[in-house]
Amino acid sequence: MTHVPGAWVQRPPEETGAPVRMFCFAHAGGGRSFFAPWRAALLPDIELCPVVLPGRETRIKERPLTRVEDVIDRMCEVLPEHLDRPFALFGHSMGSVLAYETARALHAAGLGTPLGLIVSGRRAPHLPARRPPLHLLAEDEFVAAVARLGGTPQNILREPGLLRLFLPTLRADFELNETYRPLPGAALPCPVSAFVGAADPEAAPEELAGWRESTAHGFSLRVFRGDHFYLKGTPGELFAALRADIRRFGATVPVSHPVHIERITP
Repeated sequence: MTHVPGAWVQRPPEETGAPVRMFCFAHAGGGRSFFAPWRAALLPDIELCPVVLPGRETRIKERPLTRVEDVIDRMCEVLPEHLDRPFALFGHSMGSVLAYETARALHAAGLGTPLGLIVSGRRAPHLPARRPPLHLLAEDEFVAAVARLGGTPQNILREPGLLRLFLPTLRADFELNETYRPLPGAALPCPVSAFVGAADPEAAPEELAGWRESTAHGFSLRVFRGDHFYLKGTPGELFAALRADIRRFGATVPVSHPVHIERITP
């Protein structure tokens, strides 16, 4: 991938020829490195383009953002130059709401409409929070809560120097996710697919099913083996599902397309 300091979108260094470009938004504390194993696995069908938010990786010295609206404003500025071919959006956990609101904003502004949206590990936007916000906790309590959730490398949480460097970004991401409320606007004019781990403690399959309310087109729900980070444990099933959904998105999907639920288990 091309690593340009300050760049919001990480594109491959050379033209891939893939017919579809997929922009990916990571979980709280995550970044482009989370999607690194995906790139070769999804080619030649899908060109993977992770979104890098301020405060991490190549942008570690930049102030992290704490409001979804601020991210969406920047997405509408930087993404259009990358929309020279059909595209889709993917988000995991916090990234789901960023992908969702980006899709809505791009369409509303006439900048582009995605073939489809794939959300993962995040309850539907209209559902209430399960627990009090973590970003308001004292440092020790916050770090302990993040450790229980998984997803953040243990070496960061255990090494005081790394933790001091990364903690503001991690807390900002949780604030962004926990203060989010759906922005005004119409349902998406494209299909939505929701992915979830069967044992996810943060988002149950029925909470992911609520994403059907976000689209005027087709909706599907895929339930995988695993927990909140099932993506790491089921790469084969995950990549097959991504390819299948991108192919489905490329077809004409009528408004009356039925809800499809698939449980991917051993």
